[in-house]
Formats: sequence, C-alpha cells, structure tokens
Amino acid sequence: MFRSRPSGPDPSTVRLPGPWVHSAVSANGIRLHVAECGQGPLVVLLHGFPEFWWSWRHQLTGLAGRGYRAVAVDLRGYGDSDKPPRGYDLWTLAGDVAGLIRVLGEPRAHVVGHGWGGLVGWTLTALHPRLVQSLAVLGAPHPLAVRRAVVRDVRGQGRATAGYAAGFQLPWWPERSLRGDDGARVGHIMRSWAGGEWAASAEFTDAVSRYRAAIRVPGVAHCAMEYHRWAFRSQFRAEGPRFAAAVARPPAVPVLQIHGADDPCALVRTAASSRRWAGAAYRLEVIPGTGHFPHEEQPGTTTALLTEFLRD
Repeated sequence: MFRSRPSGPDPSTVRLPGPWVHSAVSANGIRLHVAECGQGPLVVLLHGFPEFWWSWRHQLTGLAGRGYRAVAVDLRGYGDSDKPPRGYDLWTLAGDVAGLIRVLGEPRAHVVGHGWGGLVGWTLTALHPRLVQSLAVLGAPHPLAVRRAVVRDVRGQGRATAGYAAGFQLPWWPERSLRGDDGARVGHIMRSWAGGEWAASAEFTDAVSRYRAAIRVPGVAHCAMEYHRWAFRSQFRAEGPRFAAAVARPPAVPVLQIHGADDPCALVRTAASSRRWAGAAYRLEVIPGTGHFPHEEQPGTTTALLTEFLRD
C-alpha cells in the first residue's frame, strides 16, 4: 500500500452519514469502499477528479427512489478505498470495476461515470462488455476523442487539457499543492471548472469543503496524480497504441453522454466527437449553463435524464 506521512484526515471520515449504507468489498485484489442505496437493477456510479463517492449523493437517493440499486464507489486511491503504489492505468481501473460488479452479485450493471470515472466506464465497456448493460458518461468524452482533440484542436481541447494536466506531471509538487492550505487548490480547480450559478451557491461552498478534506486523506493526492501521469506517459510508450486499439471498438450497449454546455475542461465539441466510438445506440444531451459537474450543478435534470435512459 502507498506509504505516506500519517497526517491528514482518517480515510473513514469520507463515510458521510445519509440514507445509504457503507461497506467495504474486495475486488481485483484491493479493498473498495462503496455507499449503497435502494433495491432493483444495479447502477454503479464512478466519480471523477477531485471528488469521491459523495459526488453522487443526489443520484444515490434519486435513483433508489425510482427503483434502482445505486452503488457509488471510491475509486482506487480515493476516499476509504485502498491506495496501492501502482495500478492507476485504465486497464487496471476497469478491472477494479469489473470485479466490483461481480462481487455485488449481479451478472451486469448499468455504469455511470463522471470525468475520470467516465473514462473508466468507456474502458470497462470495451474490455468487459458482458458486464455492462448500458453506459452513461458525464463530462467524459471517449478516451480516443480526447486523444485526437488534444492534437487536432490545439487551441481548444489541447489548451484546456494542458492547462491542468501538464502541471500534474511534475514529481511531488502537485501533491503538496493539492494538500496545502487545507486543500485550497481543490476549491480553485472546482470553481474554474464549474458553471457560474453553482460556483456562486452555498451548496458549492459546502461541497468544496468536503472535497478539500478528502484530498488531504493520506495518499489520495498522490494517487489522483498517478491517474493523470499514466494518461500522459502512456502516449510515449508501447501501451499507448495498445490501449487505443483495445478501446476503439464501439460498444454494443446504449450510451448516453451528458455534458455541460460551459464545461471548460472537456469541451462540448470534444464530447460530440465521441460519436465515432460510441456505437449505434448513442445519445448526447448538453445542459445549458452548466460546467464540468452536471450531476452536482443540475442534479434534478441529470437524475431525470439518467432515469429516462435506464428505463428505455
């Protein structure tokens, strides 16, 4: 497991109380923390950076109230899940979720992912298609759409990605920056990615305080950076082309893409270009006045879109 100075909140502090049940499960050789709510068809919720399972609080209750078993997980390296020294590539992360679906006792699951969780969802659907009943992604273009846009849309997606990911490649400084001043940089990142209305709300302030505390859990900042470092470095290694080939086949299951019209992190045009790799049953919904966090900025709209998609 990742060794860190024993400073910062205990991992168990992310087990925030609510109408859900917390538990730990073993999947793909590690322990994953999950929060579960409701009964019915399984919906697995995968968070993005710089969040943790709690980002799905609205959808956990919303989907449970509509007859679904909603399970939000702390991805590898986050929250109260294990933080091993390696395994932050999309192959391994998809394997974690595949193992999670199996251990939850269901043959297939509806998979919903935001940001990095969406990239994991795209990869899971390509590598473990029998486990996925449908895929919904928020603020997460297909991995190959991102790769292509960074090169071909240099002043657009290229600049947007370089604005944060380039600095994450440095050793140790990003971790110290994220943890410093009680996680203040997390607030700056989220404010710059969020839509203006949500960024000015009291709920945003409360949410950011949760994420600032969670990034200070020992090991989390480093593990979060390892996701971004793998994404960059793999492009210069043999695994980059191998991964591209592995995820290039369009999925056979329905795909819903929910995107904020004002997302400065993953541009709408990059999201729309995912159609090439999304299969025949693909639908894109762009929510006006919304940034990178549709599930938190517009929880009612997002839950309604997910429910309609899942029922269809």
